[in-house]
Amino acid sequence: MKVLENKRIILGVTGSIAAYKTVTLASSLTKAGALVDVILTQAASKLVSPITFSSVTGRKAYIDEDLWKVDDHVLHIELGEKNDAFLIAPATANTLAKITHGMADNLLTLTALASRTALLVAPAMDGGMYSHPATQENLDLLKKRGVEIWGPAAGHLASGLSGKGRMLEPNLLLGYLRSWLGRNGVLQGKKVVITAGGTQEPIDPVRVIGNRSSGKQGYAIAQAALDQGAEVILITAPVTLAGPVGARLVSVKTASEMAEAVLSESKDADLLIMAAAVADYKPSQAADSKIKKDQGGLDVIHLEKTVDILKAVARDKSKKKIGPGAVIGFAAETENLFENAKSKLEDKDLDLIVANDVSRDDRGIGSDKNQVILIWKDGQIRELPVMEKSDISDELVQEAAKLLP
Repeated sequence: MKVLENKRIILGVTGSIAAYKTVTLASSLTKAGALVDVILTQAASKLVSPITFSSVTGRKAYIDEDLWKVDDHVLHIELGEKNDAFLIAPATANTLAKITHGMADNLLTLTALASRTALLVAPAMDGGMYSHPATQENLDLLKKRGVEIWGPAAGHLASGLSGKGRMLEPNLLLGYLRSWLGRNGVLQGKKVVITAGGTQEPIDPVRVIGNRSSGKQGYAIAQAALDQGAEVILITAPVTLAGPVGARLVSVKTASEMAEAVLSESKDADLLIMAAAVADYKPSQAADSKIKKDQGGLDVIHLEKTVDILKAVARDKSKKKIGPGAVIGFAAETENLFENAKSKLEDKDLDLIVANDVSRDDRGIGSDKNQVILIWKDGQIRELPVMEKSDISDELVQEAAKLLP
């Protein structure tokens, strides 16, 4: 998560039972390389101790008493001026009311008033408190001032009731924070369409022709693009992965469905990255009911070619003058890696192709690691070492940005 590396995050914690979830968020941010300074209100410290936060962040967690210590010179100014992001999670109705009206009667609200960065809040309270006109007016006023409001979600509440008021889960807040920190990245204002996963071509209602693609590389590219400020549309075949926070997911199953989605979404896109493993063939006719194996219907399956999506994109760009500004493809090969990838680059009229050897079990399909060769249209070549797919995605996104105006 390079977008979080060495970023100083102020994490305000207020007196909601959801404060225990913030420990997980603080831990995740720290593992990602962020420098997390936690400020607890007096009520929050009754629910989760400062030591708990210090244990997961490796840094001091601050409480109101720290405001009056002589060794911390004007602490709220120090914390308020030197941060990259200021997130209050959970943010109770009481704290929201205070920051709306400029009250500064504790270390957290003092620091919020002194902060030089935009305020980010994740509300958490009972449903009736959230829907109360006073709370809603406070939230409306905060939005007008540029405060980011993340959540709340609906569900079971601490009171035993159900309604809207749950703090967003830590993984969602982490995703929102990544997108917010990367909003001014190299793909700011760019629409990026990414495909991921392996398509499935039905033989009958229960059987398909598929492949071993896990979708990990495509999803990692989507996250890397989000980290660089892009508007991301992720066209995904069936996978078991959670979609990156902030991406718009378009779910498809077959090659023809993916082709339709790609041509529709990419006609006004700045960038198309085809990381999906699209089936080359499909059954000529799928059975309407399950084929019984003792009836011999599976002995011979007649196949026909699926649509060539990249060629269709190139055709639209040539004839209709619509389509992505730049197109990147993938070549998954088991032999003659460079030669086959270069041939595909030329045949599909790509700007860049990512070639990877999928014959090995320790990298590539299904693995968290990969090793790729980047080959450009102008003949430039760059070979990357074995890396995490997330790191490869970061490198690829940086190179992709250079293809755009």
